[in-house]
Amino acid sequence: MSESQVSRDTAVLVIGLGRFGAALAATLERLGREVLAVEKDPDLVQQWSHRLPLVEADASNADALEQLGAEDFQVAVVGVGTSLEASVLITANLVDLEIPQIWAKAISAEHGRILRRIGAHHVVYPEYDAGARVAHMVSGRMLDYIEMEDGFTIVKMRPPRETHGFTLADANVRQKYGVTVIGVKPPGEPFEYATPNTRIGKDDLLIVSGDSSLLETFAHRP
Repeated sequence: MSESQVSRDTAVLVIGLGRFGAALAATLERLGREVLAVEKDPDLVQQWSHRLPLVEADASNADALEQLGAEDFQVAVVGVGTSLEASVLITANLVDLEIPQIWAKAISAEHGRILRRIGAHHVVYPEYDAGARVAHMVSGRMLDYIEMEDGFTIVKMRPPRETHGFTLADANVRQKYGVTVIGVKPPGEPFEYATPNTRIGKDDLLIVSGDSSLLETFAHRP
């Protein structure tokens, strides 16, 4: 797909094809979402030019963004993080163009505060989020960990031994631990929504939601 074929009112503008930006752009494409990437490094442009609709440009230059029609995009992602100056300039340019949704990568709390102050609608901290997520996973039975907001969290985990062979009603998980088992996946079978009659096997996977501290307690049961 060429740049001219990208529908700017539905596509996502991804600026910066480092590890974060490239992974995001490739995943969006895989999910069927149109993407236009912007990258100033000629080596990265060459690496990705046959895989993504791509423009070689310096997005910290407001004129360059206007020339590629950035103001027509509804969503833009600033994947530049290692250069604070470039990240701030690019985000400010997108704010000036009144992009409805601006997502920006930050590498520190201070960086994130600056991005929000100049008008970024969403700030993400990939390195911090990945580190926190892995910390929860290596410390117990958790196999995946997604913290939403205000402490509400969803995890994929192995069941504690005390629940093996019992139905959810008999195990009394919600009353004992304050968490909710949403779904159960027996080995070789698809996930199914949990009911009070769902029986937990020792090799099952559980999808459990609740407050992060309560989930930690439940995941650390014997």
